[in-house]
Amino acid sequence: LKAGYTFMFGHPGKKLLFMGQDFGQLREWSEARELDWYLLGEENHQKLQQYVSDLLHIYRKYPALYGADNDPSAFEWINANDGDRSIFSFVRKSPTRRNNILIVCNFTPVDRPDYRVGVPRRKQFKLVLNSDETKYGGSGEERPLVYKPEKQECDGQKYSFAYPLPGYGVAVFEY
Repeated sequence: LKAGYTFMFGHPGKKLLFMGQDFGQLREWSEARELDWYLLGEENHQKLQQYVSDLLHIYRKYPALYGADNDPSAFEWINANDGDRSIFSFVRKSPTRRNNILIVCNFTPVDRPDYRVGVPRRKQFKLVLNSDETKYGGSGEERPLVYKPEKQECDGQKYSFAYPLPGYGVAVFEY
């Protein structure tokens, strides 16, 4: 679920959260009844709501996610062809080409402790969102906040770095 939300927030285009999606409404929305607000009494729904809230804060903070939606050069797939592992990675570039965003999404329950992601530049990548934090229902495993790419080809890019990607995990990096 978190991978899908993050993919949607990171992909170009305007965003729309329908009623109840911010906390994991289980039933289809109907004008005949109110939302299932009682779900917010459950811990997993509270954690999903926190995750969506943090995604929205990141969306507002980084113009790379909204500032150039109509510019094809502001979006770059890093890896869209990993059908065997179902992991997608892509870059959103800001209009100033500073404070760009790299998003990595694992759409399977399989942990990838040795995952390597290709990156377009040899700049530091700062982890700004890790879906595996305990506040989002993850394991809480400690991860470095800064990653330095090595000159090692991966995903068609000259540089890459290793990141332990959990099952259904998402990582958002600023560079």
